[in-house]
Amino acid sequence: MALSKIDVANMLTGATPVANGGTALTSGFVNGSDPRPDAKPLIINGNMAVAQRGTSFTHANSNNNAFPVDRFTFQTGSIGEYTSTQETLSSGAAYNAGFRKAARIDCTSADASPSSGDYFWFQYTMEAQDCLVFKKGTSSAEKMTVAFWVKSNKTGTGQLTVKDSDNDRQVAGTYTVSSADTWEHKVINLPADTSGAMNNDNGAGFRFEWWLGGGSSYTSGAVPTAWEARADGDRGVSTLAINDNTANDWAITGIQVEVGEFSSTTLPPFQFESFDENFERCIRYHYEKLVGTNIHGYEYAGSSDYIGTIHFPKLMRATPTVDAAQNSYSYGSIGTISNEGFTIAKGSNGCYAQRYTATAEL
Repeated sequence: MALSKIDVANMLTGATPVANGGTALTSGFVNGSDPRPDAKPLIINGNMAVAQRGTSFTHANSNNNAFPVDRFTFQTGSIGEYTSTQETLSSGAAYNAGFRKAARIDCTSADASPSSGDYFWFQYTMEAQDCLVFKKGTSSAEKMTVAFWVKSNKTGTGQLTVKDSDNDRQVAGTYTVSSADTWEHKVINLPADTSGAMNNDNGAGFRFEWWLGGGSSYTSGAVPTAWEARADGDRGVSTLAINDNTANDWAITGIQVEVGEFSSTTLPPFQFESFDENFERCIRYHYEKLVGTNIHGYEYAGSSDYIGTIHFPKLMRATPTVDAAQNSYSYGSIGTISNEGFTIAKGSNGCYAQRYTATAEL
């Protein structure tokens, strides 16, 4: 008997195929058809597998830009201190669903009474052109479903706020951590928005903020369950306050965003990509490379200046910020940078760059 796509998804997670008498983990199909045939996941690295920058970072009060995994960052502003990591899973419901990595943050210095402007959230940003599938700002605007696995030592209600960066609008939904230190799957439904069309460009589109703590400037309002003009007081009303005790931690994996409204029983299965596919999509935004000891370039006519050229493995989202370095040799200055690559001028020992990073994050 041929296996359905649901059967294949269940086999990947260790469940018994339906064709052999098992029960599907998720149906995910409306009227027997896949609602997203041949589509790439809207969220890149949703299984937290790629971590080019490293796997552990320290957040000392105002360190706002730590990426424990590619495309995802913990944003903290003067609200305690933390260690964020790429966590390896070895058991639990998320592990049984096929996930082996998660993004995790642990509180190392508590701040139980944050100042009004303090903030703390986990963030992912989509390119605007990738958001057009939701037809936002039109009469045909689509609803959105966000699903994820979450675990925390704290039970309570958390908030996911989605910001439309093009139109400065926002909407939010809440989820409940019911059991401490237990992986739980959450599904949040968000309404369509017929106001504010999004740009067809490579700038910031939807920004997803899982709020973990904040001061009164972000928590004093009401959860915006309908789309509204951005109001900071509504952005983090329901937080788990991970900042209030050094025993606190929070972890997430398996993030998926779908067009339309789904429940936990109709949600399409998570789209696992191979590591290579996942990595190739990540390097549009950030790339780190060990390039060897010497970049062979060319000599300008009538000059002793040499120029080495490095090409990125794929076009980056925009012209990146480039940091090139090496060990004991001078590599000279970075010249022209584009989303295709960059040049390095001759240093005292030639055109050297033993490693470089290029960042074009949103």
